[in-house]
Amino acid sequence: MRYRAIFLSDMHLAARACRSEDLLSFLKSHDAAVIFLVGDVIDFWRLRRGPSWRASQTEVIQQFLAKAQAGTRLVYIPGNHDEELRILAGTTLGTLEVRLRAIHDTADGRRFLVVHGDEFDDVVNKARWLAVLGDIAYDVASAVNVGVNVVRRAMGMSYWSLSAWLKYRAKRIFNGSKFEGLLTAEARRVGATGVICGHIHHACVRIIDGVQYVNTGDWVDSGTAVVEHFDGRLEIVRWTDQLRALQSKPTKTPVAPVTS
Repeated sequence: MRYRAIFLSDMHLAARACRSEDLLSFLKSHDAAVIFLVGDVIDFWRLRRGPSWRASQTEVIQQFLAKAQAGTRLVYIPGNHDEELRILAGTTLGTLEVRLRAIHDTADGRRFLVVHGDEFDDVVNKARWLAVLGDIAYDVASAVNVGVNVVRRAMGMSYWSLSAWLKYRAKRIFNGSKFEGLLTAEARRVGATGVICGHIHHACVRIIDGVQYVNTGDWVDSGTAVVEHFDGRLEIVRWTDQLRALQSKPTKTPVAPVTS
């Protein structure tokens, strides 16, 4: 599949829960003229707690580099988990650009502010220790997830992410709807008609006070991306859900021909 633009965030390469295999299959089967990496691509917080890098995560990096070498424009906007790379903001290496934020004009004439979003999160800005503690708790919840879904699968139930539910509930408790409101207000301030962000691991596309709010989701729980079609339409691609649906389809056993 080829699109005008692809927006990916919160891959958390180095985290044990990173769905790097799903992300790799997505990158191999999807392409665009420009790919925005909207923060938390590499999880330096997790790396500081100990090595957990997998071969598939190296392959993801190689896929991005291969796309850049083939002429795809890559715009990297570091988030709070890879904030060390913000020192490189303004750097351009071939088709790879590092920016603190970007403006993207869609094919139908709309203007979007593209930003990770952590600067609008009160917990990250005012209680960093709580954000770090929450990140550790998220790791634990991701490990518990495996057991929870073994039981759900045995009961014939669909996949459900405990860690994603806890993270989203925690964000709503500490930030309420303030996060989305601040982002849409900032988009309006800079003259944009919408904002595309990540950070809270909850993919959605909706209108808030006349401004389109788009969140790309993540590649730890949901495995989602936002794509722009050639007519300017924005769509959430729930790639991990698509893979699960394919894997759950029963395979037909071939019927042996009857011989006389």
